[in-house]
Amino acid sequence: MLQQFYLDSEAMSTCKKTRAEATSVVSSDRLSSLPPKIKGNVLSRLDVREAVGTSTLSSTWRDAWTDMPKISLRDRNFMRTRFVTLVDMVLALQKGTIEEFDISGKKSYHDELARWMLMLSRRSPRSVTIKLNSGPRYKISSCLFSIGDLKFLQLENCIISLPRAFQGINRLNIQAPKLEYLNVYGDFEDINLEAPNLKVAILYLGHQAKLYQSVPIGYDKENHVKKSLGSLSEIKTLGITGSFMKYLSKGCILTKLPVVFTRLEDIYLTICFWDQRQVLTAYSLFQNAPNLKKLAVWSYASSTCDQDQARILEHTLQMQMDHLVMACVECFRGLDYEVDFVAKLPSWAPDLEEVKIEWKGQTDCSIVLAKLLALPRVSPRAKVIVTFC
Repeated sequence: MLQQFYLDSEAMSTCKKTRAEATSVVSSDRLSSLPPKIKGNVLSRLDVREAVGTSTLSSTWRDAWTDMPKISLRDRNFMRTRFVTLVDMVLALQKGTIEEFDISGKKSYHDELARWMLMLSRRSPRSVTIKLNSGPRYKISSCLFSIGDLKFLQLENCIISLPRAFQGINRLNIQAPKLEYLNVYGDFEDINLEAPNLKVAILYLGHQAKLYQSVPIGYDKENHVKKSLGSLSEIKTLGITGSFMKYLSKGCILTKLPVVFTRLEDIYLTICFWDQRQVLTAYSLFQNAPNLKKLAVWSYASSTCDQDQARILEHTLQMQMDHLVMACVECFRGLDYEVDFVAKLPSWAPDLEEVKIEWKGQTDCSIVLAKLLALPRVSPRAKVIVTFC
């Protein structure tokens, strides 16, 4: 009887083991039988190195990583040569369309980036992020801007490299009908932006950049605001930093643009208030953004502000900023031009709740503070808050 019990126990154990093995085989078969696109989506959630490692699981997973729609590459603990090999392999062997491509690193890849961008442009990505922060700025080949399906582009530590046949041209021309996010940080001399579906644009121009100017400012009839921003009918957030406001103020300044930024709610500006052309350019933007809700301005002093301002008379522009709720001015020094600018905001914005001023001036602030606190306001809720840096 006891012997029979042992036999039954052994049989039951064998049966459970066989059942578990069968279940494992079935589960394995189910995973292996997944369509390539689903496998690619699964592997996109892994680190690229881990995704490539799945090729050793079985023959059905050998090439699954070549269908990943999202690729994120980080050099981190990689030796430089191994990381270069990994990027080359991923871009060369990719079968399907790359929806998102993200590469970042702290080592130098100046000799490889052009090759990678050419390989990438053939895969028609919708989103491209490049954050390679080592050494001098990376030259971005113009082939990147030929991608018709591109919707998101973020570049750091980069400059635009034109083909050799066009080295005499110093203008950056971006035509991207599907682009939704653009972050440009560089030293370009001129820009023409045609991106009707752009929702977020952050444009930085280096202070040392040579601004394109074919004739003296007073006689240049080309409107740089219209040329750079005139097509952005869907823009929601606009950031203009570095010397880009100085660039926009070149040539003829129009207070009316061909497009009204009806969706624009947030504006961030870096501006030299000494240069009245820049101030008028800012007014032009405000006037064409009827639904502006948030305004942030960073004031900087520059000894290179243009003196040729074509005799700009006192500007008596009156406008309504009906939806402006919050405004902030950073690096405020208490200069007359700054005070004049801030004084206009409470008189233009009936829904204004707060004007925040971050004081950085070294002059006696008591008189200026008295002026600021006594500003006429059309909004009964408007507060002027001054903080000292």
